[in-house]
Amino acid sequence: MKRFLSLTALVALVVACSSKEQNAPEPTAEPVDALPSWNDTETKSTILEYVQAVTDEGSPSFIPVEDRLVTFDNDGTLWAEKPVYFQLYYALDRISYMAKDHPEWENEEPYASGINKDLHGIAAQGYAGLFELIGATQGGMTTDEYHSQVKAWLDTAVHPTTNRPYTEMVYQPMIELIHYLQDNDFNVYIFSAGGIDFMRVWATEVYGIPKEKVMGSSMKTQFSLEGGAHLEKLDQLDAVRDKEAKPEFIYLVTGGKPVIAGGNSDGDLAMLQYTATNTHPFLNLYVHHTDSVREWAYDRDGHVGRLDAGLDEAVARGWTLIDMKYDWKVIFPNE
Repeated sequence: MKRFLSLTALVALVVACSSKEQNAPEPTAEPVDALPSWNDTETKSTILEYVQAVTDEGSPSFIPVEDRLVTFDNDGTLWAEKPVYFQLYYALDRISYMAKDHPEWENEEPYASGINKDLHGIAAQGYAGLFELIGATQGGMTTDEYHSQVKAWLDTAVHPTTNRPYTEMVYQPMIELIHYLQDNDFNVYIFSAGGIDFMRVWATEVYGIPKEKVMGSSMKTQFSLEGGAHLEKLDQLDAVRDKEAKPEFIYLVTGGKPVIAGGNSDGDLAMLQYTATNTHPFLNLYVHHTDSVREWAYDRDGHVGRLDAGLDEAVARGWTLIDMKYDWKVIFPNE
């Protein structure tokens, strides 16, 4: 004799099955990797553990949001700097373009070296010669005109070695780090020896850092009403913000002291030393260029981005050295 479920029993069975489905545990979501271009090394763990500790209100290491100041160098820290600083390539292209109106430059330094793209000759002129070339390429124009010229150059110029646009010569792992810190309410600034006006043309789009938080060396400007109110760029140096000038400028601009600082050269050492005096837990990062295949390997003997005294101090004081070859899965975007 066939047995059939009563209507009541059938309803009870459906309800029971439905209840089991509703009480079934949700599948565990995979944790999101905040730094996917970083290898799972001690360096990555150090960064993640630091951020987790100082943003946890229940942690003894907690840092209030208003004190979460971060300062990064740019050249060699956020984008490449070899064979020479990229702003110099812009200046050399402009000098070559302007040379037809300045025949006297053929016999004048640093212009003669600039026209011939003689990097050793330019290096021999030091900072003074470098900023004289830069000044010549932007003096006598408005800030808007300079912005337009730099943007037009960046739209077409490519790196002489990699054939990549200069704005693709940025370090993908560092961009991820910037965004990770911003997502955790850190106030991220750039403090570079590079030109402030040059960086502000592209840095916001590439890094996601507002232009008012992009700081660097500067040429003088002058307000004028001639032909309508504008700021005119002069060919005179205003200030070089490198070495000891970096912490001085950081305090002037922010009124605070970083809890995280990142650099790559001796020019950044004073900034990291200043950060190490913070009463909050701090994290000092030095990008160490160790990858001769995917980028360049250099430190103590580098003619650009020399890391000598800073390397010794980082090792002695236990600061975090980012080993580019070992710590990074990729160097540049879209690799």
